[in-house]
Amino acid sequence: MKNYLNFETEIKNLEIELDKLKDPYNQEGLSEVDTNKISNLQNEIDTKLKDVYSNLDPWQTVLVARHEDRPKAKFFIDNLFENFTSLSGDRFYGEDKSVICGFAKFHNKSVLVIGQEKGENLEQRIERNFGMMRPEGYRKSIRLMKLANKFKIPVISFIDTPGAYPGVGAEERGQAEAIARSIECCMELTVPTISIIIGEGGSGGAIALASSSKVLMLENAIYSVISPEGCATILWRDPKKTLEASKAMKLSSKDLFDLKIIDEIISEPLGGAHRDKDLILDNVRNSIKSNLDFFINMDKDEILSQRKNKFLSIGRGRGFASSTNLADNLSMKTSFIDKVINNFLKYKNYLLISSLILILIISFYFL
Repeated sequence: MKNYLNFETEIKNLEIELDKLKDPYNQEGLSEVDTNKISNLQNEIDTKLKDVYSNLDPWQTVLVARHEDRPKAKFFIDNLFENFTSLSGDRFYGEDKSVICGFAKFHNKSVLVIGQEKGENLEQRIERNFGMMRPEGYRKSIRLMKLANKFKIPVISFIDTPGAYPGVGAEERGQAEAIARSIECCMELTVPTISIIIGEGGSGGAIALASSSKVLMLENAIYSVISPEGCATILWRDPKKTLEASKAMKLSSKDLFDLKIIDEIISEPLGGAHRDKDLILDNVRNSIKSNLDFFINMDKDEILSQRKNKFLSIGRGRGFASSTNLADNLSMKTSFIDKVINNFLKYKNYLLISSLILILIISFYFL
């Protein structure tokens, strides 16, 4: 059974009529299928979908991002990767089922996959805590990201959460500290990291895993510091002003791409990702491959520098700073003494070996 949003009423009625036409055993008894009428009705549905989805307002985009039939992280993990091996536990407290982590193969190359999973039905959603991670989930992700970094394995994250879990137990176990550590870990990795926002990218719960070399978004996904309902309650003291809040927060993929907060928009099928899951799989697969290929000739220092400069440049040129020249505004000025010390530390092993060889040669000469 299909689920429809409140602005899809006309599309719903047309598709119900189409299903009746396709069924020869309808209420009127056995009848001949009218292929011409079916074709015309399908074209009408496609036109209506195009009209509706090309003119979505920000709040309607939020509803599409939250659609219960929208493909979740587990769907992408099961269909994009091979030999996925799930790993559990943070080695401190326990397991968090709201995040799926493990190593897999993508185009015959090893990758670490992290996915925030909401669940497909009510039972799974309760088990997965509706995709809201607890501290142990972030610490599990940190543990595995450090392991991937050690073995030079890229990290791919699927972001889909309304936010980090705000429960008392989570706060007692250090929710804020776990999120901060996760952001710090993401920024320090020397391997390529790719984050794909597939539904909701809510608050610190999302950015804890989305502080990546490349941040991608599905066309109808959202990415914001707070939910529209929360924003409306704080600013207007009226949770019904979700449209105004959604417009003000610039949470759509198009707005965020224009602001250079994200790097790429992955196009969705007409009517949303849930209407053609095979097509969205192909689009995501191609995007991951092209972004991994972007880093193929970079060493670890270049990868780290690219990520640092990417985040430092956010807001430049569209905010208070008029210049976007990273070399002038963002890079640290290094003195001659600092350069000497850095080079010594970098090549200290070679210098020590050379010094020992020189001492041995001098000793043999005088003896």
